[in-house]
Amino acid sequence: MDKNLYRRFDFPETGINLYESKHLRGKFVAEHYHDHFQILYALEGEGEITLDGKAYNFSKDKVVLITPNCVHSIKATTKMTVLVLAFSVPLLNITLQNELLTLIQKSARHFELDLYTASEIRPLIRKMLYEQKNGDLFGKLSMPVYLIEIIIHLLRQQNFSFVQDANDIRSIQMKEYIERHYFNNITAESLSAVFGISTRYMNDIFKRKFNDTPLQYLQKVRINHAKELLLQSDQDIVSICFEVGYETLSTFYRTFRNLVGISPNKFRLSSQSASDVSDTVS
Repeated sequence: MDKNLYRRFDFPETGINLYESKHLRGKFVAEHYHDHFQILYALEGEGEITLDGKAYNFSKDKVVLITPNCVHSIKATTKMTVLVLAFSVPLLNITLQNELLTLIQKSARHFELDLYTASEIRPLIRKMLYEQKNGDLFGKLSMPVYLIEIIIHLLRQQNFSFVQDANDIRSIQMKEYIERHYFNNITAESLSAVFGISTRYMNDIFKRKFNDTPLQYLQKVRINHAKELLLQSDQDIVSICFEVGYETLSTFYRTFRNLVGISPNKFRLSSQSASDVSDTVS
C-alpha cells in the first residue's frame, strides 16, 4: 500500500462523523485511502467513483461503502453534494451503555405504559425475540441495541409522571415525538396511529395545548432547524432540505417562504449582510 495515498482523519470521541462533501463540476478527488469506514450517499448530481481500480456510476440516491485501506477516487461530471458517514470501529463509543445502566440501577421501578410508549416498545421486543431465535452474528450485535432503545423509552415515559391529565400527556408526548422525529415522513394519519387516537381528536387536544395542530408544529420545528443550519453552516440548500425531513426542494421552499416570508437563499444572504454590517460597525 502506497503511504503517499493515505489521508489521516480525526474523529470525535464517538468514533462517528457525518458530514457534507461538495464537488463542483469537473472536480476530481485523486486516489487515496483511509484506515476507517465510509458510507457515501449522493444527494444530488452525477459522477464516477473508483474503488480499488474499478469504476462505478455515482449519482443521486446511490450509496457506496468504502472499507479501510480501499483506494478510491471521485470525479464529478456535474455539481455533486454527498453525505459522508465516516466511522472507526476501534473508536466507537460503547461506554454510553454503562452510563445508561447507571441510570436504571438506582432503584426498581414500575411502569404503566401509555399507548405511545407501548407502540414503540412492542416492535423492539418482537425484534429481540426474532434475533434471539435466529442466533446469528447480526442478532448478537442488535440485541444490545434494541435493549438500550427499550430502556430509553421507559426512562422518557418516566418524565411524564408529574402530569395528571391524560390529554396533556398525549399532547406533550406528541410534541416530543415530533421534536425527535421531525426528519422522518410524518403525516397526520401516521401520527394518530402511533398514539392510537383519531386525527380529529389528536388535532383538537394538541391545538388546545399548543395553539397549533401537530403538522403545523412539525413544519415550524423543521424550518427552525433549517434556519439554524442556514446561519451556522455553508451546507447546500439541498442538504438542509434533506436533513430536516423534506422530500422535495419545492415543498421546502414553499414552506420556508410561508413561515419566514423569504426564500432560504435570501434568508442566508440577508443574515450574512447583517453580520457583515455589524462587524464593520464594531
